[in-house]
Amino acid sequence: MTNAIKLRNYHAAVWDEPVVMEMGHPGRRGIVFPQAEDALRAAAGSIDAMIPASMRRKARPSLPELSEPEVLRHYLHLSQQTLGMMGISLFGTCTMKYNAPVNEAVVARPELAQVHPHQSEEDLQGTLEIVHNFDLILRELSGMDQFVFQAGGGADAAYTHCCVTRAYHASRGELEQRDEIITTIQTHPCNPATAAAAGFKVITLMLEEDGYPSLEALKAAVSNRTAALMINNPDDMGIYNPHIKEWVRIVHEAGGLCFYDHANFNGVMGKIRAREIGFDACMYMLHKTFGAPKGGGGPAVGAYGCSEALAPFLPAPVVIKTENGYALDSDRPHSTGKVREFWGNIPQVVKAYAWARSMGAEGINEASDISVLANNYMEVGLLGIRGITRSNPDVDSWRMEMTRYSLETMKAETGIGTLDVQNRMVDFGMDAYWLSHEPWLVPEPFTPEAGEMYSKEDLDYWIAVLAQISAEAYATPDLVKTAPHNQSIHQMKYESLEDPDRWAMTWRAYKRKRPSVGNSDS
Repeated sequence: MTNAIKLRNYHAAVWDEPVVMEMGHPGRRGIVFPQAEDALRAAAGSIDAMIPASMRRKARPSLPELSEPEVLRHYLHLSQQTLGMMGISLFGTCTMKYNAPVNEAVVARPELAQVHPHQSEEDLQGTLEIVHNFDLILRELSGMDQFVFQAGGGADAAYTHCCVTRAYHASRGELEQRDEIITTIQTHPCNPATAAAAGFKVITLMLEEDGYPSLEALKAAVSNRTAALMINNPDDMGIYNPHIKEWVRIVHEAGGLCFYDHANFNGVMGKIRAREIGFDACMYMLHKTFGAPKGGGGPAVGAYGCSEALAPFLPAPVVIKTENGYALDSDRPHSTGKVREFWGNIPQVVKAYAWARSMGAEGINEASDISVLANNYMEVGLLGIRGITRSNPDVDSWRMEMTRYSLETMKAETGIGTLDVQNRMVDFGMDAYWLSHEPWLVPEPFTPEAGEMYSKEDLDYWIAVLAQISAEAYATPDLVKTAPHNQSIHQMKYESLEDPDRWAMTWRAYKRKRPSVGNSDS
């Protein structure tokens, strides 16, 4: 499959670009604003009178002075030195997808970009309608009764559920008793972490020979102290627990709630509905599954949905439809309170709404089919490469959406581990692969996730690069060990990255640590 594929003669741009604060010349400007007309000055008054004295600067800000072409060239150079999503990014557990530029254009329109969440609801009707309609789409996909978009990512949505869980049990007079949340070692770490942050004790079930904990282990953990089960399914090994309905039944019989972490929804979307399985709540990552950009966590949104019984405890405000249009419902006496400001990152919600509407129900269903097909297609190619093995090798069922692999054999035979392979991948114009959540249950792991957007040719090239690196590891391991060679920056010494005497987070601190750069008082 990979023998006929020609690897690209790739080399990243190298500009040796200075930081922008070291560039420019005093007096240089990118934009020169015209003076206001006399009539406007007379009508508006002096600008000094508009700004309180306490808010005025005592000195000019220490900013670089550059022309517009200089700024454009500088950031173009930086972009050329960064792979970003320009390569083939099979970033496991994240379902990296194409982020359509048309969506960026839509959310940049003044109808959205220039509104403020505190303005009158009458002026927000279009935005509120989109939020409500997307809520309805997610209800259809999940079977839940209400969604909110306040949470700032998957971990924030998991924490939202912990808050809702507290409020629910408190309303029944059982919070003091129900102080335990059950999860598994392969559930995403945000679930046990947020449970602990919310004050719960965490019980973690270990994986067994089928790739998931047994029903007996769950039964042993459940008690009248159980507040909730928090779990993702399929997990990052690609294994789907076929007993999940029984898990939910057992927890419910003990009086606990069940939360479905749907970070790995891509392989099952359109196939299962969390509420029909019995879950009380679930979450979706809009910056993953629903085609909105991830952006390093900045624009992340964790859409949290729940049953009618839990809806009273949702963070407020909640977008609702009334006889007169759409409104923000803040009169919710049992609400857990905000988990983030306002009602969420609405531009991301609009992008996810656009993705869902463009895909439609049939497209979403087909996308999950392609995801599972692509993942298992990749498995055939990857397992044919020397030194690569699959997690849970004795589990012979089809893997869903992603599979976790191991380079343990390669490391033992050549000394080349997964971090070395990661570094070498970028020499071929590839985005480095995702390893694994901590702790590493699989030695020397990597977890590719094809999703539905990458072509067969992309997947073949990705496999061919891994095959080439494997061949190098066994023939010339030093070549891999010293990678990357074709990037703008070669291998860094990681031990220095946390050296406070060397690195600074601000320009002011940088100058303070390097007096030769400039006056530390400016």
